[in-house]
Amino acid sequence: MGILEILLIAIGLSMDAFAVSITLGLGLPDRRTPFIRLLVPGFYFGFFQALMPLMGFYAGTLFAARIQHLDHWIAFALLGLIGGKMIKDSFSKEEKKAEGNLFQPVKMLLLAMATSIDAFAVGITFSFFNINIFTAIIIIGITTFLISSIGVKAGKVFGLRFRSKAELLGGAVLIILGLRILIEHIFFMAHY
Repeated sequence: MGILEILLIAIGLSMDAFAVSITLGLGLPDRRTPFIRLLVPGFYFGFFQALMPLMGFYAGTLFAARIQHLDHWIAFALLGLIGGKMIKDSFSKEEKKAEGNLFQPVKMLLLAMATSIDAFAVGITFSFFNINIFTAIIIIGITTFLISSIGVKAGKVFGLRFRSKAELLGGAVLIILGLRILIEHIFFMAHY
């Protein structure tokens, strides 16, 4: 798995944080919000999106040797389930509204943890491949930081129009990567 695949996974994972960031942007009171405030969700989401794959990676390495012959199926299933859930959520008619000051540390912490649970499963998937986990988590953290910060601004300017499209795109990317891993392993790695 190369840098491009990791970047695509990072983008896919960050779509939940992007959707929540749009909602947070909707709750900002006026157009003169300090720039640093637009970055707050990015710091929280980026940190947790980087931390969870690291935790998943180390959890996966504990049992990777025992299930190595199934690793491609597990990666396919995990990425497919995460992507499928994101696509399903993109068609949900339920609108999430910003309640109170969501930029409070406790609320931001809860939102960051909730949007990064999928990243734990991706970390388990990473443990099956020859991957530098520290490079991966840096890419995931920075990507999520940038996309979340853009999401806050987009929510402030455009509203909910992009939320469902972001989740749909992110889900599709994860499913395609899962399929690619499965196909690559079945058709190309089986010959080694």
